[in-house]
Amino acid sequence: MSLNKTCRQCDQRFVVEDEDLAFYKKMSPTFAGPEGAPLGGKTFEMPTPTLCPECRDIRRSSFRNERSLYKRKCDKTGKEIVSVYSPDKTDYKVYEISEWYKDDWDPMDYGRDFDFSRPFFEQFDELMHDVPRLSLFNTNTENCEYANYVEGIKNCYMTMVTYYGTEDSHFCYRTYTSKDNMDLNYAQEVEKCYDCVFLDKCYNCRYSTRLTNCRDCYFSISLTGCSDCILCSNLNRKQYCINNKQLTKEEYEKRFKEFDFTSHKKISKYREEFEKLRINSVVKFADQVKCEDCIGDNLIECKNVKYAFNSHQSEDCKYLMGEKAHNVYDSRGGSFEWCYECNHTGLGVHHTMFSSGVIHCTDMYYCETCHGSHDCFGCVGLRNKEYCVFNKQYTKEEYEKIVAKIIEHMQKTQEWGEFFPNGSSPFGYNEALVNSLFPKTKEEALKIGMKWQDNDYSIEFKGSALEPHDDISDYIESEEEREKLLAGTLKCEISGKPFRIMPQELAFYINNKIPIPHKHYDTRYSDRLKLEFTRRLYHRKCMNENCSNEFETTYAPERPEKVYCEKCYQKVII
Repeated sequence: MSLNKTCRQCDQRFVVEDEDLAFYKKMSPTFAGPEGAPLGGKTFEMPTPTLCPECRDIRRSSFRNERSLYKRKCDKTGKEIVSVYSPDKTDYKVYEISEWYKDDWDPMDYGRDFDFSRPFFEQFDELMHDVPRLSLFNTNTENCEYANYVEGIKNCYMTMVTYYGTEDSHFCYRTYTSKDNMDLNYAQEVEKCYDCVFLDKCYNCRYSTRLTNCRDCYFSISLTGCSDCILCSNLNRKQYCINNKQLTKEEYEKRFKEFDFTSHKKISKYREEFEKLRINSVVKFADQVKCEDCIGDNLIECKNVKYAFNSHQSEDCKYLMGEKAHNVYDSRGGSFEWCYECNHTGLGVHHTMFSSGVIHCTDMYYCETCHGSHDCFGCVGLRNKEYCVFNKQYTKEEYEKIVAKIIEHMQKTQEWGEFFPNGSSPFGYNEALVNSLFPKTKEEALKIGMKWQDNDYSIEFKGSALEPHDDISDYIESEEEREKLLAGTLKCEISGKPFRIMPQELAFYINNKIPIPHKHYDTRYSDRLKLEFTRRLYHRKCMNENCSNEFETTYAPERPEKVYCEKCYQKVII
């Protein structure tokens, strides 16, 4: 029987469904426990959540700093490194990636006994402060010093949360198996694309959103299987279209020459036209491709996945953000199963709960940044370990007994079943992913117990800023102008932040005849965020006046787009 509950943080009502209760029961672990425990061990019931789904996501996301990078010293070598930990976080030990993985130090040296007279989270926070931390989540990469949450990529700058062989892609976010791109959010199998959001299998597309199997499309939205389109929306398998008007190849090529995509001023004008197109367009309530019984947005090949976003090839999950997940609740990651309340968890993770940064692990509880380990409780920074508690080694039998005793203690302190509390993250609210998903003021963040980063470590620039040429042709034709641009500092026309143009970045602009941006890359990222959806779902009715269908959508009621159900949307596709 479902339960009606009130969030202890925001006071909003939320429902725990029967299927949720069944999941919590399956996730309830069994440990042998002390002598006298029931035959086969004691099962510790997983309590129902005390926070609503959004507040649970806020809590987890505060532990995830994806984009705020700093220069600081490695606490092992003294070398200056790039890190997600700002220089003022001297209460944490931070090691350069290569140093963290070396065998000349042992995280087990920080092991300690659990003190049953004190709360669990208080002791775990002390362990987090003592055990050296990875400067970045950056493994098996080449020439990607300024990249975070990345693995197996090459020649990428300021690209975050990117995997599966992506190369030569800069200022990108969640861009998988792609090559030679710039300024993308959420893309897979794309090449030579620029300033887009939500692309799948596209080539040479620019200034667009929600394109699938498209080529050479500009300033367009919601196209499938299209090519050679400009300022178009809701087209399927079309070619040579401008403003949704069908042209012959000859007519299109003639009109194409009238557009000037090399000029920054002209691009700004086209952006205004695109914005009008976007806000007046008809949109489908959610993007779900080959999905069955799903609720959420940007879902591909999913089954029975509810309240999920940007999830691919997943099944039987809820409150998910990730891919290749099975039987996962309240988590973010990839290639993982039977997990609950996890942040940055994946790549072969099984049966893990209340953990962050665990990779290739099984049966982990309340662990942080552990790799290749199994059967650990309350551990930090372990590699290839088993049967450990607070970084201390036990036998299997000892482990089961001590863990059972700790859980009983956590039940008394009301800590069992909760993720790490607000404020225990090393990061300020304004540094972490949470501020992009659920923006708050400093006062609002502090009110719920979060930290805030007050120090500004951005580049200080007191000289005169370089004004870039309007047309990229000026740089194509003059080596002197290229050298001047690379040596100079630009100033963001919106935020005032100084920024530089990198050589690899300039090469992309020149090769693709794209004008030099006048905005800092953080501002450009914020602009793309506005083209994404919120992480909230709204119950709405199809806006086709002849339809009574209802659905859950990320489009808030106050947004200007016309939101249609799947059936009605298909009727407006040209």
